[in-house]
Amino acid sequence: MNKPDRLNRCFAKLQQEGRGALVTFLTAGDPDLETATEILLGLPRAGADIIELGMPFSDPMADGPAIQLANLRALGNGMTLQKTLDSVAKFREQDTDTPIILMGYYNPIHYFGVQGFIDAAIVAGVDGLIIVDLPPEEDEELCHPCMTAGLNWIRLTTPTSDDHRLETVLQNSSGFVYYVSIAGITGTQSAAQNSVEEAVARLKRHTDLPIAVGFGIKTAEQVAEILSVAEGAVVGSAIVNIIAQGIDAGIPSADLVNNVHKFVGELARGTGRG
Repeated sequence: MNKPDRLNRCFAKLQQEGRGALVTFLTAGDPDLETATEILLGLPRAGADIIELGMPFSDPMADGPAIQLANLRALGNGMTLQKTLDSVAKFREQDTDTPIILMGYYNPIHYFGVQGFIDAAIVAGVDGLIIVDLPPEEDEELCHPCMTAGLNWIRLTTPTSDDHRLETVLQNSSGFVYYVSIAGITGTQSAAQNSVEEAVARLKRHTDLPIAVGFGIKTAEQVAEILSVAEGAVVGSAIVNIIAQGIDAGIPSADLVNNVHKFVGELARGTGRG
């Protein structure tokens, strides 16, 4: 059974502990379903507080080379949207507390069928969606049905979102707000801390939702810097790169899963996790 308030409970618990959230991203089925499942199941023990699971898509236009290649690896090994949902359901067999957000593009969901996807996501134990190519002007497509069903709808905001646009973007929004700290594709550069501080302060004037900051975060020190001003730090491309480095001629190395979990553990130091 899905718990629509899992995200709220997570952020409330972290606030009581006096720390922020480490939000980790990986592409479902990368590099293959078995290895990706091992990685996913071990992320909470490694130090992840919230998990973003990418839905593989053939044209991930907002993502940089690392995540583009992860999508191609997953698709090449037969990953589908249904198998992504099955992965979440398997995760829920052992973890009923860690929030899982599905992140991706609208095309696979449209092909799957909107209401069928929403129903299946809730049964699997998904807590919310980040759909990068559906602007607020198209909320009737997926946002409204999701929020009606109890799935969180998490918005992306960027350095180019002015105050007027933020009012529109945040109108139908729940769970948390994902601030993309640079203009451009994922995994390419990091934002200056002072610009992040200013942006988060401006966002907090528009919403009471927790703010998670992503793009370009690679170290525990950067995680700590982000969490000094925001409630969450999102790490994606750096984790995906660890996966890519553990593949030789298409075959995952024996220590790939452990290396990913070790890296996540190092990142988690930046949250003040005890």
